[in-house]
Amino acid sequence: MAKAPQTHPVTLPVGIEDIRAAAKLIEGHVKRTPCERSTTLSNITGADLWLKFENLQFTASFKERGALNRLHHLSPDEREKGVIAMSAGNHAQGVAYHAKLLGIPATIVMPDTTPMVKVEGTRAHGAAIVLAGSALEQSAAHARKLAGDRGLTFIHPYDDPMIIAGQGTTALEMHEQVPDMDCIVIPVGGGGLISGMACALKALRPSIQIIGVQAELYPAMTSRVRGGSDLGGGDSLAEGIAVKNPGTLTTSFVEALVDDMVLVSEVDLESAVSLLLTIEKTVCEGAGAAGLAAVLAFPERFRNKTVGLPLTGGNIDTRLIAEVLTRELAREGRLARLRLRLKDRPGQLADVTRILAENKANVVEVTHQRIFTNLPARGAYAMFEVETRDRHHLDRLINELRAAAYDVEELEADGP
Repeated sequence: MAKAPQTHPVTLPVGIEDIRAAAKLIEGHVKRTPCERSTTLSNITGADLWLKFENLQFTASFKERGALNRLHHLSPDEREKGVIAMSAGNHAQGVAYHAKLLGIPATIVMPDTTPMVKVEGTRAHGAAIVLAGSALEQSAAHARKLAGDRGLTFIHPYDDPMIIAGQGTTALEMHEQVPDMDCIVIPVGGGGLISGMACALKALRPSIQIIGVQAELYPAMTSRVRGGSDLGGGDSLAEGIAVKNPGTLTTSFVEALVDDMVLVSEVDLESAVSLLLTIEKTVCEGAGAAGLAAVLAFPERFRNKTVGLPLTGGNIDTRLIAEVLTRELAREGRLARLRLRLKDRPGQLADVTRILAENKANVVEVTHQRIFTNLPARGAYAMFEVETRDRHHLDRLINELRAAAYDVEELEADGP
């Protein structure tokens, strides 16, 4: 559901000239990332998709832009005393990396649930790491306390005009690279990126549609601008946008400039991460792939439009990538667990494996269960994990087994 547009002028603390000034300030210190058309994803979705590869920044996230712009505006005294930030990872790495290059001491407070790839990535940039709280809000409270106790400058991850201006430089580049975009789909957590990008794009191309996307588990910004109270919660693949308290400043930008907000499921996010890796050969975290997830979830909305998708980050744990890819294979019918009820007689397993082989199914794993079942004493279950070409191939295999009088059950990916 689209939100109602603003009916009166709104004075915002950042304008296009602030964003252009930020672009000059960070030029040469932050990568000008490519923005390329994805032929295959465009064919799949029916939209003309252009991907902005912010996951190719040195710290694998757009967050460097805002962090560097903010650090450049510190006074000499503030630089000497140092800075502190709270972040689930990408803002942390951006602050830590550029603070080190500028010779500014940095302390980063992170939730104790932050993926280790982001913790260690931040530590590698020379920042002092403090793990505190299970959510960003708790980490923020601790960071502000430390800032007061130690005289450090607090660098907010999104609710700061200089952060917003820095993030908006992403849009300046995208507009130069793809000037005829009909719409752009931007991941939203606290709202810093969409605030800066919307500010730039609405000034450069007023007709463009700005669509924000959030995980269904964390719809806080969407809820706020629509007058709701759902802050969300739970374990989301998109932990980079799992924010319960969006910024006050950023909310004003979203209300004034963003045309609509959409929510995507965890399945949509997993599919987007998997497609970007298998088709584009690029690694995106859940939050970074949220724009593509929105296009996959609402294809009719974007069909035949030129759509910009900033891939906002690529910091994802390798174990999690493996899980996402495996789950996607299961959804596509390319990997399945089949439970067969067998009679306790010689040759049953051999007969099943013969049928699997004749149908060109690859057996990954086999387990045989006689004890922990509710079957009669002379019955047993065999569990086969098999690889097939696609859903049609798997269905044909199951039909062949049933035609041979086997009781076959396909188990869900998270089943027993």
